Amino acid sequence: MPIITVLGAGAMGSALCTPVADAGWEVRLWGTWLDDHLLDAVEAGKPHPRTNEPLADGVKLYRSSELNDAMSGADVIVMAVASVGVPRVTEMALPGITKAKALWLTSKGFSPDSAGKIQLLPDAIRTIARDNGCDTIPPIVAIAGPVKANECAARKPTATIFGCRDLAVSTQYALDARTSNYCIEPTDDEIGVEICAPMKNVYAIALGIADGLEEATGVPHHNLKAATFAQAVKEMSLLGAEVGGRETTAYGLAGVGDLEVTGLSGRNKVYGVRLGRGENPREALAEMDRLEQTVEGVPAAGLAREFVTQVVPHLLNKLPLLTTVGAILEGSTDPIAQLLAKAVLPGEPER
Repeated sequence: MPIITVLGAGAMGSALCTPVADAGWEVRLWGTWLDDHLLDAVEAGKPHPRTNEPLADGVKLYRSSELNDAMSGADVIVMAVASVGVPRVTEMALPGITKAKALWLTSKGFSPDSAGKIQLLPDAIRTIARDNGCDTIPPIVAIAGPVKANECAARKPTATIFGCRDLAVSTQYALDARTSNYCIEPTDDEIGVEICAPMKNVYAIALGIADGLEEATGVPHHNLKAATFAQAVKEMSLLGAEVGGRETTAYGLAGVGDLEVTGLSGRNKVYGVRLGRGENPREALAEMDRLEQTVEGVPAAGLAREFVTQVVPHLLNKLPLLTTVGAILEGSTDPIAQLLAKAVLPGEPER
């Protein structure tokens, strides 16, 4: 029986335990120093507070002080903490990561290094490993796609994507972790998957704004939301292709699929709704923080723009929705609806 250790006992980490347990793996779930109350609830026999679903039977729980025990003998390590925590947890877990056959990554975001260079998370992990004397680490498998944690935990039909530089690796794990209701598409486009993963969070804020405008005015903004969706997909495709991914990845599970589900009910969408209703960006974010609802799209928006500026600066003027969301989050004085319209409604065609 292969052993898998999930680092991070939040919604996605706990939800992933269900399909891999169903697929016959021995599953261990390690909670960070921020997850004690989540583990307390599960140990008390309650549903997981983030998913409102029970943890899969047989999952072994480990507290933050038990990291080495949790990773001992693990075939696969899963990084499932919020993106801001990836650097610290990577450093802590390196002894176990280097001994594993693969590192799966459900975290979504960008990460600045010590010099301020913005990196995709797999590259950031590789850099951290090298800086700590580890010249090689196992293959990284980026996991993305339209997966709502509560539905995954409840064994609802789910399709996801595993992206690894080595297609044979992503294909093998797609076979090993597949169940009758958890289907996995393998790809070797790690870059494309990792671009879509954080960018769809940024763009889901814009989709939420359109819904919030409807709540505020009583008038549907379906046209605006649809145009925003189309522009978001276009920008994910452009950016992915410019930095070495495949433009088609954005039109599949990692892009269109994940944006659709996040724009329906994700935390980034909920934050966008607050903005569309007229709430101050900082105050709305503070309230969601109080409710322990992490909005990954907020830091991702600024980091994404900096990433583009550093790596492909010529592309910035082709990403108006990204820059528009950034302006909104900074508290731009322009009306939100006007800003979004500038981003998604084309101007006069060139002659």
